[in-house]
Amino acid sequence: MHIVADVGGIPGKDCNGFCKYCYFRKVKEIKVFGCAHCLPNKIGCERCSKGVADAQSEFKSPFEVLNTVQNTLMMNMARGEIIADISGGGDISCYPHLESLTAQFHQMSIKSHLGYSCGKGITDSSIASRLIDNGVEEATFTVFSTDAKLRQQWVRDKYPEEALAACRTFCENIELTGASVIIPGVNDGDVLRKTCDDLESWGAKGFILMRFANTFNEGLILGNEPILKGHESQPVEEFAQMVKDLNKEYGFRITGTPLCDPKTGGPFAIAKDENEIFLQFIKPVTGEATLITSKIAAPFIQKIFDKLEVESVNVVAVEKEIACLITKEDLEALDLSEIKDAVILPGRSFVHQLDAERILSRDGVDRIIGRGPDTLTVDGELSIDMTDENVIERELEDFNDLVDAINFFGMRLI
Repeated sequence: MHIVADVGGIPGKDCNGFCKYCYFRKVKEIKVFGCAHCLPNKIGCERCSKGVADAQSEFKSPFEVLNTVQNTLMMNMARGEIIADISGGGDISCYPHLESLTAQFHQMSIKSHLGYSCGKGITDSSIASRLIDNGVEEATFTVFSTDAKLRQQWVRDKYPEEALAACRTFCENIELTGASVIIPGVNDGDVLRKTCDDLESWGAKGFILMRFANTFNEGLILGNEPILKGHESQPVEEFAQMVKDLNKEYGFRITGTPLCDPKTGGPFAIAKDENEIFLQFIKPVTGEATLITSKIAAPFIQKIFDKLEVESVNVVAVEKEIACLITKEDLEALDLSEIKDAVILPGRSFVHQLDAERILSRDGVDRIIGRGPDTLTVDGELSIDMTDENVIERELEDFNDLVDAINFFGMRLI
């Protein structure tokens, strides 16, 4: 059983300062967006305000974290192997009680997994061995580059050699997944291959490549664009091809986000021709609706409905590249002549129901606005730990939830 051990932390404050490319850099005030979790007549809640910027709380006391974990264990009557997934809004390597917290978990026979960490809190690489002795058996480490000078410049790590030495110790003794935000002209090309060479030789389990985002349409919704002036993001198709090429070249698993996972075929593995046989497990569509989604997801979703020979559903893409980051501004740019009388929004989109109804009915058509499931697929950040079967099973479950939403909110077909 996996239990989240949230240690809190605020980006920029509890991570020894922002990395130069951090998505939360330059945020001056936290905007209230609205979402499916808001009260019906009130725009704004914890999720769509502070939650968007991972700024809910400063670092928590170890007692508070332990108490939350123990309460979760009692409520779920946990049995068997228990794993604490340690995560937070800051860099967990900067959490001052990390060693004592993992030691406490170890005494309780709870193993620990370290969530995303840049390692900027590591001033002495020997901490890696101590954490391993405390039962840490898995870690996700944002490397950026194994070039210490480049890491110091871009991650703003004061002790890059110590952090990289700790990363190597983790690789050699536990399951470590590396991660890097890829900035064209900085840590791609030969620099990226050197990082891959090092991680593979050290024994890393895998490597997640993250496409750098620098504009509103690429996902910067906090009014802080551009993060880096004079730097353009890599085209999505070019980024995906880079992931595929590197995955072929190296012996460990390499995935990308938002695209792609060469091993599982994700995201949207069921859209691939070789997986068409699995579409028979999707429920019949009996409703008529427009699906609003992201620029990246739309072609995949449309292909699936085309294969199912469903004509009552059309897929409309906004300019935003990530569906869960769609905001009301994206809806305001749509041509309503393409929108049917029933609309399905992505479940996690940052749009309040009141805003959605107002914007999508401004042409005088009183449209029904529903929400689809939170996800329709898994990207490379999650699928790196999944098999082909896991991904297909998850996508079929999500798509059937989507069909349920279409059939419920859409007009009944005769």
